[in-house]
Amino acid sequence: MHNNHQIHVLVVDDEPLIRRSLSEFLTLEGYAASSANNGKEALNQLKKIKADIILSDIQMPDMDGLALLKEIKARKLIAPVILMTGYGTIDNAVAAIQMGAYDYITKPIIDNEIKILLGRLVKEKNILEENTRLKEELSATKRDLFHEIVGADEKMRKIYALIEAISNTRATVLIHGESGTGKRLVAHAIHKCNELEKGKPFVEVSCGALTETLLESELFGHVKGAFTGAIKDKPGRFELADGGTIFLDEIDAFSPALQVKLLRVLQEGEFERVGDNHTIKVDVRVITATNQNLEDLIAQNKFRKDLFYRLNIIAIELPPLKERKSDIPLLVDELIKRHSKQTKKNITGVSDEAMAILTNCDWPGNIRELENVIERAIILCKNTIITPADFPDALTKKIIGNRSSEASCKLKTALQEPERDLLVKALESMNWNRNETAKNLGINRTTLYKKMLRFGLLKANGKNK
Repeated sequence: MHNNHQIHVLVVDDEPLIRRSLSEFLTLEGYAASSANNGKEALNQLKKIKADIILSDIQMPDMDGLALLKEIKARKLIAPVILMTGYGTIDNAVAAIQMGAYDYITKPIIDNEIKILLGRLVKEKNILEENTRLKEELSATKRDLFHEIVGADEKMRKIYALIEAISNTRATVLIHGESGTGKRLVAHAIHKCNELEKGKPFVEVSCGALTETLLESELFGHVKGAFTGAIKDKPGRFELADGGTIFLDEIDAFSPALQVKLLRVLQEGEFERVGDNHTIKVDVRVITATNQNLEDLIAQNKFRKDLFYRLNIIAIELPPLKERKSDIPLLVDELIKRHSKQTKKNITGVSDEAMAILTNCDWPGNIRELENVIERAIILCKNTIITPADFPDALTKKIIGNRSSEASCKLKTALQEPERDLLVKALESMNWNRNETAKNLGINRTTLYKKMLRFGLLKANGKNK
């Protein structure tokens, strides 16, 4: 018996004897088998089961094999169809191949013939699945851009994989990360990845920027006369997001009363506008974000525990920039492209000394702070390459001050130690592959080689490539 238990074959034939004998043969060969007596019954079965292969007779009452094949193609079902035909209808079978059937076999069925045909199909299926898996692995390893999120660091790749894993669900997501780490971009990526929400609304609310009264009105809407200034009825953001996603940034800004109202929306999908008794029902996927530790707020009785559990079904932790410094060259390259285009300046990159400063700063303001520094440098830069002279004095002084107390110390000397540390970390993360490390750092392979030579790193590991 072959190990084909994962492959499900649906046998479609109006003759009970053929259905039974084929099903028994397939079961003995290790396949899972089910049967239907015509095309209509087969389509009903395909709503309930996932068939990997469909083995169908051509001539059947109600819906024949050709009509079934046509319907399977129309519904974009990926299961290959093998048609069974008598000698008198081989012309129909050839036409079926042109319509997209995988192959045909003639009746009476010879066991060995069908065994070889199914074996070939299974082999092709395994090869396709393996290729898909390898492509996904390669993509997860190499990609440095994911729906506008820039980063190839291992922590970021795990986040990309998590977003893809939930791509066909509408699970509630809580994104936690320091200010400026890109929580908004992650929320957008979650929505864009979701096939169920193609063309559906994505609504953002910055909760921390609004007072409690304004936030309640913004989220749930109000009716005319509900409060001073409410001159007409206004729908809330939850109504506008119906069928899609609402992204609530700075969820920690919710007052206890608003937390109760949000909990009700999550549990029941309903709420009332401010000043109204009419209950509104919505189907909204909720993504929230915060830079606060909500569990600490729970301990201080500032955030409801039951609401936290509702929001924290899928948790995404965004690392600060200082924990993914190998991504700084990628981010710098992307920011230069973006802001050079906006300012209409031809900036092609940064000098080695400038990159050393950028990669050794701790960036308390994260990517947002890095972006501000790059935007300023592009505006001030008089050449095509950004140099340390284009950075704020505080940035260069801080780096030099941290590394050396000698006032006359040259910038290159002051930055040698952190540059060597960065190179070692970058090389280790790429298993000492020079090509990949150079790409990751945004420098060419020759420059990397010279730096490794200068820091005595060429013999540090036998895997140099």
